[in-house]
Amino acid sequence: MIPSAEELARYTLERQHPLTRTWVDDGRRLAILAEEHAALDILLAEDLAIAAQRAGRLAPGKPAESMLNRWVAVGNDLEVMFSMRFENLNLAKPFVDATPMTRSPEPPDLQPLADAAREYYGIHNPRYLRLWSAAESVEGTQPDRRFLAAPISELQPHAVPPGLELRPAKTVDHFAAAQRAYDAVDAAHPHHPEEATLQDLEDLQESADDGFLFEITVNGEWAGYAAAIIKPDDALGLPAYVVREMLLADEYRGHGYGPHLSTLLAQSLPDPTRVLIGTIHATNQGARTAALKAGRHDVGGWLQLPL
Repeated sequence: MIPSAEELARYTLERQHPLTRTWVDDGRRLAILAEEHAALDILLAEDLAIAAQRAGRLAPGKPAESMLNRWVAVGNDLEVMFSMRFENLNLAKPFVDATPMTRSPEPPDLQPLADAAREYYGIHNPRYLRLWSAAESVEGTQPDRRFLAAPISELQPHAVPPGLELRPAKTVDHFAAAQRAYDAVDAAHPHHPEEATLQDLEDLQESADDGFLFEITVNGEWAGYAAAIIKPDDALGLPAYVVREMLLADEYRGHGYGPHLSTLLAQSLPDPTRVLIGTIHATNQGARTAALKAGRHDVGGWLQLPL
């Protein structure tokens, strides 16, 4: 039997990093999590029409039932909500998500989790099972994206380099230059496309429309973009701004600007009572180090279990 949204919220909250429990009242966070679980996990487990739509779009020729979420007892008092996903909606990159669960995964749980994922979603040939843990690692898994967060009230810029500023942007006038910046990093680091990609023009314009897109400038010249969004399902149940983009043009990299961008973005956003949170791939050491130096904390992340 599928748990209620409130039950799933309690399971999720109990698995969060202890530091985040000091930032927001548990009651408020439970309400956010329950709404998220009801709108996503439970709906995708019960609505066959939505499953059919997802199958038609993401898995042509596969039965609708193969796209339904499943609540499964895998043993050792562990129950899990499995969900079929695709990286960035790329049909060539299927994986199974197993985020809502009754407790945090441990090494003895990995084989039963993998077996269950194959049983229910093997028809899609998923590449891996994705887990979430507040711990930095679980033996037998591989790193994925980490959540880096801090209350905006704690992110105070110190000794910002001269000339480095953020200014609000209403339109995405430098999208081509932003793409060139990503291309330059990709050329220098072939693994980078697996760690980060430029947000779509439409997504950046959405941030601009909401007042959450900023041009990074150095001595008045465009040097990159910083953007945020209010997106609860990427915020671990925290009332947060989610970092959508943080990029510097190639000629402005290597000047020590990176650690200041999180704090400048946080201080530019309108509600100082929120948390600033965003995901950074565990192997993207440059971006991760900059976020940590800015005062953001690693509060958990995804782990991959190859299938």
